[in-house]
Amino acid sequence: MVTEVFTRKYCDPHAVREEKVEATDVIQFAWEGTVREVDACAECSKEHASLYEPLVDYSRPVKKRRATKKTDSSPDSEADDS
Repeated sequence: MVTEVFTRKYCDPHAVREEKVEATDVIQFAWEGTVREVDACAECSKEHASLYEPLVDYSRPVKKRRATKKTDSSPDSEADDS
């Protein structure tokens, strides 16, 4: 006999208030020098994003974006042809 087990994640900020709200997102925050994750609903995730800046990993070098090359046809060369 096969039994399927469904695991639901509940929003941790709501769980503190003993409310069961299904979690859809993950909130990341730094605590004592380590990055921690908390399951959160969309409402709590939006509230956290509006209050705090997102975490940036400064230990990795930032990649520079390549500058887009301009096309060779410029308006000055077209004026010379006429």
